[in-house]
Amino acid sequence: MPIPRSILTKGDLPDLDLRIVRGAWPSDISGHLVISTSDQRTHPVHAFFGDGVMVRLALEPGTDGAAPDRFAWRPRVIDTPSVRLRRRRPEVFTATRLGTTSPFGTLNAANTAPLPWGDRLFATWDAGRPVEIDPVTLAFVAEVGHRDDWAPALDAPVLPLIATTAHPVIDPERGCLWSVTRDVFSGELSVVRYDGSGRHVRRWRVEGVSFPQATHTITQTRDWLVLADTAYKVDLADDRTVANNPDGPLVLVRKDDLESAGDGGAVRGIVFRLAPEVNHFYAAYDDSAGIRVVMEHTPGVDIGMYLREDDVDVLGRPIDPALRGMYCHGMSPALTTVLEFDPVKGTVTDVARLYDPSRYWQAELSAMDWSFEGQLAPTRHHLVFQGFHPEAINQRALRNYEGRVDPSLFPREETPSVLASLERDSLKPLSEWAWTLEDYPTSPVFVPRAPGGPGRSRYAGHDPGGHSGYLAVVVHHDDGFRVELLDAADVSRGPVAVLAPPGGEVIPFMIHGAWLPRAVPAPRDLERLSFADDLDDRLSSLDPGLQSAAKAVAADLTQEGERHPE
Repeated sequence: MPIPRSILTKGDLPDLDLRIVRGAWPSDISGHLVISTSDQRTHPVHAFFGDGVMVRLALEPGTDGAAPDRFAWRPRVIDTPSVRLRRRRPEVFTATRLGTTSPFGTLNAANTAPLPWGDRLFATWDAGRPVEIDPVTLAFVAEVGHRDDWAPALDAPVLPLIATTAHPVIDPERGCLWSVTRDVFSGELSVVRYDGSGRHVRRWRVEGVSFPQATHTITQTRDWLVLADTAYKVDLADDRTVANNPDGPLVLVRKDDLESAGDGGAVRGIVFRLAPEVNHFYAAYDDSAGIRVVMEHTPGVDIGMYLREDDVDVLGRPIDPALRGMYCHGMSPALTTVLEFDPVKGTVTDVARLYDPSRYWQAELSAMDWSFEGQLAPTRHHLVFQGFHPEAINQRALRNYEGRVDPSLFPREETPSVLASLERDSLKPLSEWAWTLEDYPTSPVFVPRAPGGPGRSRYAGHDPGGHSGYLAVVVHHDDGFRVELLDAADVSRGPVAVLAPPGGEVIPFMIHGAWLPRAVPAPRDLERLSFADDLDDRLSSLDPGLQSAAKAVAADLTQEGERHPE
């Protein structure tokens, strides 16, 4: 049983002080890892839909309350208005295949990815607004923008469902956050901009294109936003029978066109067709020589298909109940490409591709240098391939994808997870590290060496691009999780240092991670949306007890804000 049975643990989330169990901790590393995950104690039907948890791991020993030779691991449930309402009235919340619903509306899980912005920190989710949290306490600060500004996909008395992206981007030159919102029925797409303060966001409709599935990722260059329909299709049936689309639209939107259109206006993008399907993609910021994007394609991966107790795997074996709720793993070999888009000619050039059915299955998550300098001239793209795991592929998914999945490509035996460091523009594997079959690595995070020196931005190391620094990876194992630190210049050396909890503790699977150069309190001198701002006449459609609960949560949050005045 190679996939750790503890990966969906419903245990508590204690503070831990990790210790070095192998290697030597480098002296040129600092800051914090921040990692998002889904709280399995809220019993989500799909493992990705639990309440949001943010973890902060100090990368310097003896800080954040840890002993001098220990590293502080600090998880916190993000106490959003959604979570506070559930705590007050748990009996009215129901977990479904598509999230958690209630008479208040749909819970904003905020559990998918941390998004640092200078010294600020946000948590994101595909069906809710970004949530700002305090980097020190990890407590809720505010949701971004009034709910009506986002044009909710499903309105509600208190908690609207907002179809957006789990991966908005911070514009290093315009000083804003770019996101999107989408009508789940028509596929109509809008770009959203948040300037870092205020109760509102700005929104522009994108004409001439609709996205029939989702918008899990957006990326950017200096002049363009790159938006692509991503591989997650909503299925309202009791038993998922749909398959993700094998291709979809990709649109380039010029940033200057948004500004000239005025708030609430409409713009036209340049539309391309992209195949095969994709979930994550990353552009080089410098577009002077073309718009180049690393596409982590996901053929045969269905995030919406979760494992059930009555499932059987590809070998005809019953699915282990311990894996109930985990998403169905890849049924096809992974494909990664570098594509160059020409907005003038309307052409797409296939610059490079990586495809090896004997080695690369289930492109899980990746790491890169997110400093401004690193985005301008990226040198490495580090990608974890989770491997081929028959027990994580159910027969229902194979039936849904019949004709699009080639079982003859299945390896004869289970394959391990691999971390591949790729040359950014050629995708040539420069070094690799393979784990044992019993290990389950999660999101790698790039940590620069000696960041913020003279002439460099605070997030940039001494030689930006992704090759000079470390990769921190949380690895799940039934004997206890660990945090491995690898040299980004040569991951084939294996971990240079390993951290582990003293008692072999296990944790729920980690989703996306990021690096913060320091953890300081959230700035209080900024105007933000308050939860009370979202409450209006729509609240009157609820019974008096639920109205009182919403007003009490709003009052609590207002009092907390007054204790920390802006």
